[in-house]
Amino acid sequence: MFLKTVIADGEAEQRVIREMKARAAGARGDIELSVRAIMEDVRTRGLEAVEEYSVKFDGQKPYIIGQELLEKACESCPPALIGALLRAAENIRDYHEHMMVRTWEFKRGQGQVLGQTVRGLDRVGIYVPGGTAAYPSSVLMNAIPAKVAGVREIIMVTPPTENLSREVLAAAKIAGVDTVIACGGVQAVAALTYGASLIPQVDKIVGPGNAYVAAAKKLAFGTVDIDMIAGPSEVLVIADHTANPTYVAADLLSQAEHDRLASAVLLTDSMAQAQAISAEMERMAKALPRWDIIRDSVENYGCAIVFEDLKDACKMADQVAPEHLEIVTAAPRELLPRIHNAGAIFLGQYAPEPLGDYMAGPCHVLPTSGTARFFSPLSTDTFLKKTSVIEYSREALEALSADIISLAEAEHLNAHANSVRVRFQGTEGDKNA
Repeated sequence: MFLKTVIADGEAEQRVIREMKARAAGARGDIELSVRAIMEDVRTRGLEAVEEYSVKFDGQKPYIIGQELLEKACESCPPALIGALLRAAENIRDYHEHMMVRTWEFKRGQGQVLGQTVRGLDRVGIYVPGGTAAYPSSVLMNAIPAKVAGVREIIMVTPPTENLSREVLAAAKIAGVDTVIACGGVQAVAALTYGASLIPQVDKIVGPGNAYVAAAKKLAFGTVDIDMIAGPSEVLVIADHTANPTYVAADLLSQAEHDRLASAVLLTDSMAQAQAISAEMERMAKALPRWDIIRDSVENYGCAIVFEDLKDACKMADQVAPEHLEIVTAAPRELLPRIHNAGAIFLGQYAPEPLGDYMAGPCHVLPTSGTARFFSPLSTDTFLKKTSVIEYSREALEALSADIISLAEAEHLNAHANSVRVRFQGTEGDKNA
């Protein structure tokens, strides 16, 4: 069978989980030393180092792409594509406006006001990868939630190679990116981290990239914030006998075509369904341009596991914590409460994974490699900083002063205790201060 198929026996499930985690480690590889050297060089020498690495790896120095070029890109793109980008942008903006967290406060008793201020970050850097394809959707998915969150300035960096396409530049214009800089790779991440003349230091770096970019973001964390360390793409589909085999096969292939480390896993309660889906995958895959990549991906990281009960399939899905999870069953919402760990969940025959990639509205920047157990998708929350606000009257503080002093002294922090004590020692006039 094109998609290797096994009966669930406990060990089969664990083997798949181990293999998926191993591929993520393999994708990063032993590259941190070389990345660390470039990061340190840029930190020390600034733009001079960025230019040297850009010439070495991309063949030219970094430069700013003016707004007039972004406008020309919009004019030169096919109207159908611009229409699709505009509709996608509208849906992304609408979704994230609905989830936006606002500043809030409440009163807890006399003289006690507590709350939280919520503000957008000042400056954010978006990395848009280059390589074999252009990804205008990634521009929209990263920039628009930042705009909704109130980020003051968005700097986009992208390699001055294949990715300097009119589609990507048009998406930057539509998303409202403030500055686009032709610069990629580790040197771009380093410049955003430390600042390098025409590339200013940012507060946070978001966006996908190759293993070198991922390693650079990891090293940047702490100096700036990052969204997450993204691994290879993955989809897990839970399907019963009612699922259309052609639909499911197409959805599994949509992730397998990303790269040779991508993972496509099917969980079902029907051997006949697994066989039908496998046959459809092979039929369709051979006609696709990225057949070689799909074949390697499916052979190494694709599989089907047949369960007696889909409730057990849900337990495995929770252990995998996949980037994309499709539930294609007669009643998908009945299984939804059993899923706790996934980057995005797609319900039913007409919610394929590419719908989330391009048009539905939720961001397609999702946790991978099992990190959906503790990471969330990129969203407005990614670009917000929250600050606690505390306001107490003299009377409200005095009512708690003995407790605060007791706790501070128990921790041998006598200056903490004294900070409260001095407010209630002295003359009667102090009470009016």
